[in-house]
Amino acid sequence: MESSPSAILKLLVPKAPFILKTALWSMFSLSDTSSKWDLRTELTVKILRDMLSPTSPTHSISATQKLTTRDPGVKGKVWVSRVKLAAAEDDARQLVFAAIEEMGTGEEQWTKPATAPLEGEWNGYRASARDDAGEPEGMSEQTKYDHMVQETSSKVTVLYFHGGAMYLLDPATYRTGCARLAKETGGRVFSTRYRLSPQNPFPAALLDCFTAYLSLLHPPPDAPHAPIPAAEIVFAGDSAGGMCCTALLQLLLHLHRRSPAGEIPTVTFHNRTVPIPLPAGLALASPWLDVTRSLPSIENLTQYDYLPPPSRAQHTVYPPCDAWPAVPERADLYCEGSALCHPLVSPLAALDWTGAPPVFFSVGEEMLRDEGAVLAQRMARQGVRVVWREFEAMPHVFAMMLEHLAGSAVHHEETGRFCRDVVAGGKGVQSSGEVIAAKTLERRSVDVGTGLTRIGDEEAAAFMQKGRERIEARMRRGEGSASAEGRPLI
Repeated sequence: MESSPSAILKLLVPKAPFILKTALWSMFSLSDTSSKWDLRTELTVKILRDMLSPTSPTHSISATQKLTTRDPGVKGKVWVSRVKLAAAEDDARQLVFAAIEEMGTGEEQWTKPATAPLEGEWNGYRASARDDAGEPEGMSEQTKYDHMVQETSSKVTVLYFHGGAMYLLDPATYRTGCARLAKETGGRVFSTRYRLSPQNPFPAALLDCFTAYLSLLHPPPDAPHAPIPAAEIVFAGDSAGGMCCTALLQLLLHLHRRSPAGEIPTVTFHNRTVPIPLPAGLALASPWLDVTRSLPSIENLTQYDYLPPPSRAQHTVYPPCDAWPAVPERADLYCEGSALCHPLVSPLAALDWTGAPPVFFSVGEEMLRDEGAVLAQRMARQGVRVVWREFEAMPHVFAMMLEHLAGSAVHHEETGRFCRDVVAGGKGVQSSGEVIAAKTLERRSVDVGTGLTRIGDEEAAAFMQKGRERIEARMRRGEGSASAEGRPLI
C-alpha cells in the first residue's frame, strides 16, 4: 500500500482520538492487554484491528490486490535475484489433478488451471550493504545470484511461500523478512510467486508451489541455480504460506503412499523423468490450515489478535470488480464451497502425516492457534518430530508485525536453528513444546503429543463441516458472490 508520509498522515489523522485514548489507557495500565504488551505493541495491534474492522471496504478485491502487490523496491542488506522460468510440460499438472481426485470424496468441484511459467526471486543476506543501500547497478540477475551464494555459510535452501489469504501480497513485499531468514539460517531463500485467487482458484497455487519445488530439485535450463538436494530444502511460510507448505507436503506424502514400497515417485519435468523426494523439514509461522475458519480460537482468542473473526466479518461486502464476484458464482475466494474441506485445500482435514519430515510451528495466542495445535498434536502422535513454540499474548504473524519485540527475535532465532538442524541431518531435532511468556520470555514446557489441545480429530472435522455449511449458507442467501468473510492478512 502507499506509504508516503502524506498518505500515512491522511490515514492516521482521523484516528487521532482513538490513538490518544489507546496510548493513555496503556500508559496507565487500564487496558486489558497492558500487562502483556508495551505501548508500541498496543498501538500497532489496536490500530490494525481498527483499520481491519468489518465495515464495508472502499476498495474492490482487484484494487486491494493492486495496492498490496506493488514492488517496494530493493533497500538494505538484501540480495534480490529475480527469476522467471519456462513452463514445464503437462505431467506435473496431471499428477496434481489425480491426487486431488484420489484424496477427495468425489463431490468436490474445482477448475483445472493451465501450466504457467514459474516466477519468484532469490533472496539472501547482503552483509556489506548499508541499511539504506539500493540494488547494485549493472549486475545481471545471474551475477546477483552468484554474489548471494558466495555470502552463504550453510547448505540451507528455504523455499518460502508468502501469506496474504491466497489473494493478497507478493514475494517482493517479503524481501526484508527473507533476508532475515537467510541471515539466521546462513543459507538462501527462494520466494515463489504463486497465482492469486480469486482469479486463479484452487488448485492453481498448489500447482505453482509444486512446480517451484521441482524446479529447485531439477532446475530447467534457464534457471540460475544448480540442482539442490531435497535434504537441503526446507519449506517455510507464514499464514496462508503455511497452508501452501502443508498442502504441498500432504501432496508429496500422498504421492509417496501410492508408490510401490521403497520406491520414490517420479514425474516428467522439462523432458526428464525425475524423482520427487520429501524435503528436510517445514518451518511454519502462524499457519492458516482451515479455510472454513471454524475452530474455537477463531472466536475465542480475539483479545490479542487484529484479524476480524467470522462473527464480525461475515457480512463484509467488497465493491464488485472483474475479479470478484466470481463468474460463475463461488462460495469462497480460494475455492468452491464443496472443496473447502478437501485435504489439499484445508490441510487440517488431512488425517495421515506418517513419514513426514520434522515440522516447526511458531504461533501466537491468536485466532489461528487451535488449527496449529490440532495439526501439531496429530503429527506428533503419528511419529512426526514436532517443534512447537507458542508465544503468549502475541497476535497473528507477530514477528513480522512487531519486529521490536524480544519475542520476535526469539522466533527468528528458533526458526533459523530448526532449519540449520534439519539440513544438518536432523538428528538433533527432537519433538518439544514450549510456551514463551510475553515480557519475561520465560519458558514452560508442554507435551506436543497430549498437551497442546483437547480438540480431537473427530471434533475438529465436525467444526470444519459446520464452517463449510456456514459459508455455503451465506452463498445461498445471496451473499457469497460479494463477501469474503473478512480475512485480510491471513
